[in-house]
Amino acid sequence: MHDIKFIRENPEGFDAGLKRRGVEPAAATILALDTERRAVATRMQEAQNRRNEASKAIGAAKARAKVTGAEDEAAALMAEVAELKQTLPALENEEKELTARLHDELARFPNLPDADVPKGEDEAGNVEVSRWGTPRAFDFTPREHADIGPALGLDFETGAAISGARFTFLRGQMARLQRALGQFMLDRQTMENGYVECAPPLLVKDEAAFGTGQLPKFAEDLFRTTDGRWLIPTAEVSLTNAVSEQILTDGALPLRMTALTPCFRSEAGAAGKDTRGYIRQHQFDKVELVTISRPEDSSDEHERMTLAAESILQALDLPYRKMLLCAGDMGFTARKTYDLEVWLPGQGAYREISSCSNCGPFQARRMNARYRPEPGADGRKPGPEFVHTLNGSGLAVGRTLVAVLENYQQADGSVIVPEALRPYTGGLAVLVPGT
Repeated sequence: MHDIKFIRENPEGFDAGLKRRGVEPAAATILALDTERRAVATRMQEAQNRRNEASKAIGAAKARAKVTGAEDEAAALMAEVAELKQTLPALENEEKELTARLHDELARFPNLPDADVPKGEDEAGNVEVSRWGTPRAFDFTPREHADIGPALGLDFETGAAISGARFTFLRGQMARLQRALGQFMLDRQTMENGYVECAPPLLVKDEAAFGTGQLPKFAEDLFRTTDGRWLIPTAEVSLTNAVSEQILTDGALPLRMTALTPCFRSEAGAAGKDTRGYIRQHQFDKVELVTISRPEDSSDEHERMTLAAESILQALDLPYRKMLLCAGDMGFTARKTYDLEVWLPGQGAYREISSCSNCGPFQARRMNARYRPEPGADGRKPGPEFVHTLNGSGLAVGRTLVAVLENYQQADGSVIVPEALRPYTGGLAVLVPGT
């Protein structure tokens, strides 16, 4: 959500930021609504003040009338108070309506990009920052995971028969590999990268989905239960909302949280994309990273979080590249995003496996999540400020499984288990077809 004070003071900068996101200028419309709301609020306050003044004056006017016999003054004051009592509810309702409309306007526009975010309308404008690892040279033609996986227990047909398209049934060694990946990632993020393990709810209320930006704009991308709750599309929703409506102490920051959870997405905007294989599913596991930080620390925390995600790929020896997303390709709540794209030899392409974003105070305003800075040198206690929120994948488990299958495949259809995972697979070193 945007700061109306910033828009008042810098309407040109606000519109320039929206333009970089491919959105039409909106400052004039927002400010006109804000002006109307403030005018009604002023009229309402003046009416309340006058009602209070007139009410107090009635007693004095009645006292004077006992002496002078003139009751006109008291009668006029009483009539004025009665009229104000009828006028005020209408003004209060109008002010509430305008406040709600302004809130909705401030909530419907995407976050503004940081100054160092490149220009661009879509993924073609993304900028490669770095690469890690060397893609393996195969002495045979590498196959895609959808061709390797079925013989190893990646059962697309049973998943589709039970639940429909974009669901998969994992058996035996394939289910073990997926479990091993999730546990390995969670241990690495908690034991080495300083994140606190959490087990959050998988169902959330409207307020939580609004707080992290899924509602109202992206409701069609979510699954909703019959009682009005939402299945989380990512643990970001539950973890970030852990500080909703709170004022944290300065000493509590940064908060670094992680969780391994199922995630659920309708993929309404992905019709026709990745319909084959395990890349894009309605249900998948992911290790999520969330940081709540002071404003001055969020840029450093963003780099730190991205390195934490990269550490998983490096430990598994999976080649990848780091991309800085352009303004037109970032998510709704992000002001700066790095994507990590892992090399998939079967596809001969790099594919996204993690997205790490700094949202600044954008989500915090939606959640009313604040902290109280330490007193300054003068000893004065400052008022509460909005925290900054960050989120990232550390990593998407299913896509990591795909990367392991394609990068570690052998000519006979078997797949080598990366050494870092073997303590989590009971020593299993090779996935063998048919076992």
